[in-house]
Amino acid sequence: MKKDIAVVFGGRSVEHEVSVITGMQVMENMDKSKYNIIPIFIDKDGKWYTGDELQDFDNFKNKSFNNLREIVITPIYNEKRIFGHPDHKIGIFSKKFEQNIDAAFIALHGTNGEDGTIQGLFELVNIPYVSAGTMGSAVGMDKIIMKDVYKAYDLPIVKYTWFFRSAWELQSNAVITKVENEIGYPVFVKPSNLGSSIGISRANDRNELTEAIDIAMRFDRKIIVEEALIKPREINCAVMGYNNNVKASLCEEPVGWKDLLTYEDKYIHSNAKGTKGGGRNIPADLSEEKTKEIQDLAKEAFMAIDCKGNARIDFLMDKDNKVYINEINTQPGSIAYYLWEPMGINFTQLIDELLDIAYAVQSEKEENMYSYDVDLFDKVNLGKDSKAGEM
Repeated sequence: MKKDIAVVFGGRSVEHEVSVITGMQVMENMDKSKYNIIPIFIDKDGKWYTGDELQDFDNFKNKSFNNLREIVITPIYNEKRIFGHPDHKIGIFSKKFEQNIDAAFIALHGTNGEDGTIQGLFELVNIPYVSAGTMGSAVGMDKIIMKDVYKAYDLPIVKYTWFFRSAWELQSNAVITKVENEIGYPVFVKPSNLGSSIGISRANDRNELTEAIDIAMRFDRKIIVEEALIKPREINCAVMGYNNNVKASLCEEPVGWKDLLTYEDKYIHSNAKGTKGGGRNIPADLSEEKTKEIQDLAKEAFMAIDCKGNARIDFLMDKDNKVYINEINTQPGSIAYYLWEPMGINFTQLIDELLDIAYAVQSEKEENMYSYDVDLFDKVNLGKDSKAGEM
């Protein structure tokens, strides 16, 4: 019997368009003999829609939709359905709309999709979902918390410092002094909760640092400043699984970039090996020993934040071949299928494995006890004649 799988994409995020592309790729490659696809599109205003038109990418290019149905999902445990929005009807004789969901494939990127928020909704409803989980998503999204965790695990990271937007607005000179004393130049300045290289700048002196901070603070209330390695190599590796049952992909090396992969480098330029102006080498030109080191670090980084599903860990390697964890992407674009495909796991099989992991995580969660019977009410006196909390 086919399972009804909701593919959720779009969202209120600066990575909205990237998410649409990932969602389309997932739907195109999902095994139609196993799954009924329920596309769920979240627009930039946060409204949820479904409809067959959402499976045709040309409709997004042309911005042409005629029969989408606005929907809602209720945060009621085991209410594994989406409903037609009560204020939105299609046609004068529109019937009440309900659709069951067996699992959700989250293809959202960035804010509200990669940070644990929508994961929390599916936890409340008790719908299995493909994603890193609430905590793994939240920690992986926040670059400051992520690095704090990796530092606690003694995993290799570059020097960093951070501050709130309000600190910059009130004491900019103190912030600059802190950066210069703790790190020095050059540095990268980043919004703590954002991806796809948006809002990220390199600074080589005080003037550039000021400009970079002004850019980053438009996107987040927390700003992280990191040491910039000189002419590093970027190496990426994906990890898939949950608990201790994880495996690492091949390593890749993006090519044709200098200091920073831009939004266009990541999503527009060709994926072909050695393409001028963009692309990636898979596998990366590394020794067996260095490849294993990076794969082992990738698995440690994945498990350190209690990640689940599929994530891509990005590394930097300096001129002495020392490796540093740059960040973890808990919801990589195109679900990083290109790192698994050379290992014999095609896009369709990858989707199957990720859904299997979602069901396994759900099954393990259901082993937990969520209620504890105790006569506490009989031991507490509340009312006009009692003292607050008297027991």
